[in-house]
Amino acid sequence: MVAEEWAEDFEQLVDLIGGTEDVKAFLDGLTHFAAGTVSRATKAHIECAVTLRRRKRTATIGGSSERAVVLDRIEQALGEGPCVQALDSGVPVLLGDVHSDPRWPRYSKALIAEGIYSALGVPMTLPDDSAAVLNFFAPQPGLFTEGVVGDAVLFVEMASKAMRLAIRLAASDQRGDDLKAAMESRTVIDLACGMIMAQNRCSQAEAFDVLRRASSDRNQKLYAVALEMVSRVSGQQQPAAHFDD
Repeated sequence: MVAEEWAEDFEQLVDLIGGTEDVKAFLDGLTHFAAGTVSRATKAHIECAVTLRRRKRTATIGGSSERAVVLDRIEQALGEGPCVQALDSGVPVLLGDVHSDPRWPRYSKALIAEGIYSALGVPMTLPDDSAAVLNFFAPQPGLFTEGVVGDAVLFVEMASKAMRLAIRLAASDQRGDDLKAAMESRTVIDLACGMIMAQNRCSQAEAFDVLRRASSDRNQKLYAVALEMVSRVSGQQQPAAHFDD
């Protein structure tokens, strides 16, 4: 995923938060957006569902299609599959080919019945005792290459930021000017970090350190350095974080 696409995707995620009335609507939008992003990377029709585990209870809470929701719920009912393992391990789990991978025979059989031949579970980082996974489904084996998995992980990292924000907003409903100003600054810094991550294939912490060093070397505020980078790539002076009053 190139830096320009990363920046555009993150801005759309921020817009998604401001344009939805509750967390459920945000999650439905998120899965559609995630499916579209990975479909673009694979040049195939990818579907996506999101599973949440909280207080030891697991549930499918959104999907890009009814089939994606059903497949995700079947996996939870069977207790086996890449999403279940990703929830337990906290790392991405790939089912590259349902015909040759012997780990989850019952779930593989269910996928084949629905015309799905590969699946990928990517965990999200959430606060407290919550965990979530985006579960991607492909109509052919082998579509989730190393590069595609890397792109999916990058997307889920920024989606995690957006989801944490959506949860906080739903809990507090703080929409004041101070929150708007803070989020505008945070949006720009996150966009800049995302561009560095996409260009250098580095972690979020490493990207932030690159940005911090540039701020120190130029004797500029972190926000100013980030804004310059984002503006140069996107051609916009100020990427907006949209909120409803």
